Amino acid sequence: MPEKILLGVAWPYSNGSLHVGQIVGAYLPADIFARYHRTVGNDVLMVSGSDQHGTPITVRAESEGRTPSEVADEFHAEFLDCWERLGISWDLYTTTRTDNHREVTQEIFLKLLEQGDIYKASMQLPYCVKEGRFLLDRYVEGTCPKCGDKGARGDQCDNCGNVLDPIDLIDRRCKFDGSVPELRDAEHFFLRLSAYNDRIRDWLKTDKAHWRKNVVNFSLGITEQGLQDRAITRDLEWGIPIPVEGFDDKRIYVWFENVIGYLSAAKEWAQQRGEPEKWREWWQDPAAKTYYFIGKDNIFFHALSWPAELMGYAAATGEHYNLPYDVPANQYQTIRGSKASTSKRLAVWVPEYLSRYDPDPLRFYLSATMPETSDSDFTWDGYLRRNNDELVATWGNLVNRVLTFAYRNFDGSVPTPGELSDSDRTLLDTCEAALAKTGEQISLCNFRAGLEAAMAAARTANRYIEENAPWVLIKEDRERCATVLYTAIGAISTIKTALSPYLPFTCQTLHGYLGNEGPIQAAGWLVQLPGAGQALADPKPLFRKLDASIVEEEDAKLGL
Repeated sequence: MPEKILLGVAWPYSNGSLHVGQIVGAYLPADIFARYHRTVGNDVLMVSGSDQHGTPITVRAESEGRTPSEVADEFHAEFLDCWERLGISWDLYTTTRTDNHREVTQEIFLKLLEQGDIYKASMQLPYCVKEGRFLLDRYVEGTCPKCGDKGARGDQCDNCGNVLDPIDLIDRRCKFDGSVPELRDAEHFFLRLSAYNDRIRDWLKTDKAHWRKNVVNFSLGITEQGLQDRAITRDLEWGIPIPVEGFDDKRIYVWFENVIGYLSAAKEWAQQRGEPEKWREWWQDPAAKTYYFIGKDNIFFHALSWPAELMGYAAATGEHYNLPYDVPANQYQTIRGSKASTSKRLAVWVPEYLSRYDPDPLRFYLSATMPETSDSDFTWDGYLRRNNDELVATWGNLVNRVLTFAYRNFDGSVPTPGELSDSDRTLLDTCEAALAKTGEQISLCNFRAGLEAAMAAARTANRYIEENAPWVLIKEDRERCATVLYTAIGAISTIKTALSPYLPFTCQTLHGYLGNEGPIQAAGWLVQLPGAGQALADPKPLFRKLDASIVEEEDAKLGL
């Protein structure tokens, strides 16, 4: 029976172009995972959207003299274009500004307020005298009290990953003018996270062997320190209104409401299908599995505070809501050893990349270097080598020379084989095992290992071709030549399926070259040997070799 798989993928702030560090951090692994499970036959629901209420949007809007909605709408449209061109296969990609999201967020807020999980209290907030206003978390910078990093923000330290409040920072300064903000009292709403500390800790200690160790250890470490109640409203005019009288000048803060988007997006998807209750199949069936694909800076919100919100909401409504089955957070991808930086132009921007290169080589390179357990560094030299030495010379060369030779010498069709030899069967068995291993590794969120299993089979197939030399056999033993080509085409067909979650565009093209119709996903995660005599299409190279000069050209575009 098909499994129900819900994929919640991090909501990017629509305040600037996407860069490849974001793609490899959350969106590419989620898409690989989704494509695999769809091909297997599972019921996948992959949702996310543009986070249009985050303070990074108001920061950019203020600096450019525009409204937050203008900034948010511009980049949401750009995101949609990038997703399509990169092949990120959403079931729904929405925004946090829909009426649906506002209604779901406010309903959860009120339910938690009614049962005492949200409460009003006074808190000290930084106030900039020069600006004449309370400063949002990201408008305050300083030194992290946990690790001593001097570039921490008032909401989080990217260096150590700890969630902060602005008043926690040492040597606080206003982002705009560098002045030292005053601390003034203000009334806000708080989420009583402390009440859920023990339940969260006990939940993290049960059946989490499939979680990445750093995610479990970080989360458990926070619960050992003790979850602290956190303010979930801010002095803002941009965001979801607080559904309580007397708070018109404040809004629900982004860290509380954007994770609710996973639930609200599922409801929106169901409504669009004309089946408004269908979301329950992923959220309330205990057999369904929920995965959250995020970067390591979002572990707190997905492994701690969101589960607490769900626990509280379930108690308030008397209904079951599934907690995360897995939170496969990736580490950072760096550029020249440093975290990507918009201000320093230290990033590889997705729209710029797509204006010059094809999507599958980027997906391949990012998959092969994915920062699953430690940070990885993006280099154009590495991209060039992976493209030329692996995609072109290994996989692309195998496909092109086998299919071209068969097409030209066997009337544009799959050759009819003689009896398969031990070496023939060994290759087909090797590819079948690689398909199984790739699927197993993807299901465990080990995407690099899954890709390597498929590419190892491609290297084996190349050796098989070299050892059997069909270009010699065609003159000496046509039947044996036909058998070798039939075997090689069978290997290619199997490897194509294994690579399809990673390389969706070129594998779909190859699917057609092999004489198949329809989407590759519909064929299933199965070994499908070609039918003798099946018509082949005249193949063209799947990938293009890149000149070494691109390394210097692209490096020159990066900031210092």
